[in-house]
Amino acid sequence: MMRIFCFLVVLLPAFTVVMAVEDNPAKGSVSNVLQSPVYGPGEELMYSLKYGFIKGGEANLMVKDTLLKGQKVHHVIARGQTVGLADAIYKVRDRYESFIHPETDLPVKSVRSIREGSYRYYNEVEYEHHHSDSALVISQKSGNHWVPENIQDILSAFYFARKHKFNDNLKEGQMIEIMTYFSDELFPLRIRYKGIETIETSMGKLECYKFVPVTEVGRAFKNEDDMQVWISRDQNRIPVRIRFELRVGAFTCNLEQFRGLKNPVSSFHLD
Repeated sequence: MMRIFCFLVVLLPAFTVVMAVEDNPAKGSVSNVLQSPVYGPGEELMYSLKYGFIKGGEANLMVKDTLLKGQKVHHVIARGQTVGLADAIYKVRDRYESFIHPETDLPVKSVRSIREGSYRYYNEVEYEHHHSDSALVISQKSGNHWVPENIQDILSAFYFARKHKFNDNLKEGQMIEIMTYFSDELFPLRIRYKGIETIETSMGKLECYKFVPVTEVGRAFKNEDDMQVWISRDQNRIPVRIRFELRVGAFTCNLEQFRGLKNPVSSFHLD
């Protein structure tokens, strides 16, 4: 269960959507001409996973700047872990990293470190994007693979979408797809836009874009639309809530704290 949680925290809204319409401050719309950075070093988002009132896990997303092979990159890190009774029953310590080129917003390197019970997995993947009509990924686990150009990893796709794609030009019911490289294979992310919705949070009422990612029906999910994601409708475009219906019950992942945002949280709903 926690493996699904940790993956979803990374997955969140890593999907491609169309370009923004003209900004309308009176309606709180998001412009396609960025007035300030959407994210940057120092940003940290902290989440909790609950089953009803029972807290079973925590996760955070953070951004730093660093040098990789002499090149300045954004270093983004996603962590997920169990807490409390869940931690005593089945300990999880998962970590995903992506090193993103600040100009192209494409991944240069990704790291996946999984510790779930007695299971261990670690892999590093490097990305070469300078080839014509394709990209080369170099995996420590499986070697070299040619993939579609402008490929994203599972984490960089989220930050790419935040910076360029979330906006008011979405049409309700629209299906969006972005190709990523995840777990040593191509992984197409698909999401359906459901409109604008105001939700109650610990910070007050927030106006959000609502999405329903298409989930894989099987052992965990009963239907393709058993996951819902809410993204703040402001210049930060941060994931505020994830709710997913599993065969064992409903779980909610909520944003509990944040710091280092580059813009005010301007999506508060005024009654």
